[in-house]
Amino acid sequence: MDFKHLYIKYCCPSDPLDSFTLQYKLRDNTVVPKWCERIVSAQAKYTIDDPGRFYGFDSLEKQIKDSIDRINKCIVIINKFEKIIDRELKDVNDQDTLNYLHHIFEIYHGLLDQQTHELWLRAPDTIRRALADLNILVHRCESVQHSAIPRHVVTYYGLPKDKTLDLKDYACFTDKITFGTVYLNYVEIGKTLEDLTIDNDQYISDDAFQPFSHYSADFNVKFWSNTDRQVESKRAIIKSYYDTNKKFFKDKKLSWGHVHLTSGSLPIADLIYSGNKKELLEELKTHQHVASVELI
Repeated sequence: MDFKHLYIKYCCPSDPLDSFTLQYKLRDNTVVPKWCERIVSAQAKYTIDDPGRFYGFDSLEKQIKDSIDRINKCIVIINKFEKIIDRELKDVNDQDTLNYLHHIFEIYHGLLDQQTHELWLRAPDTIRRALADLNILVHRCESVQHSAIPRHVVTYYGLPKDKTLDLKDYACFTDKITFGTVYLNYVEIGKTLEDLTIDNDQYISDDAFQPFSHYSADFNVKFWSNTDRQVESKRAIIKSYYDTNKKFFKDKKLSWGHVHLTSGSLPIADLIYSGNKKELLEELKTHQHVASVELI
């Protein structure tokens, strides 16, 4: 599978014929061939879960309302089956409630490949999907509160998440975000050191701390860039969080610098585009639907 490029076709949600395709050049690193194999495996059996998982392209007001409405509707669906959630979200900046809802997801959905809770086992598919969506919607709300930076996510929910990174793959991680770069998705059920730092999560259990270890076909495309100053600032905040919680990590035999504490993302492809970035963002704003993903 000697692929060189990734092609993503974007279309207008109300008119599939209104579409355009962007080309991305695959990177030359140890992770890309593994990801390509996962994409091929996923597409042989599954379709994209939610082709409309776009963030940061609408007005902030619309995104706030949409995020709160979606998560509260999800709560209602779950509670109609069994009332396990005693809160609703009223403010997208209410991180405590978002952490609480993420903890509900962890309890009843279970960690990766550990779906053993009795409610999960007797729940119909609609409720299982709602529990999975609760996690996605928590992260949507967090994305909105963090300025709703433009990106989109492609996932294949049914594909088993049973592949793990090799130690050498961690050298591919980067804290630098580049406009139009494709990054591997975090597919663990839990939070990394970076996530714990950002969320200041008081509900997470010991087992729900999960380093970026497993990988799948899932990916995201970021249409923004960060600065070197932002990179250094985040690294300092993460180190401070680690130092404050050093015993927790030392008990897990994770000294500072261990690969399982690595921050950042795994880049797998870069946009080939010579046009105006602002015009591209406007084009994507009206084409928030992934029609196809193709490796060539």
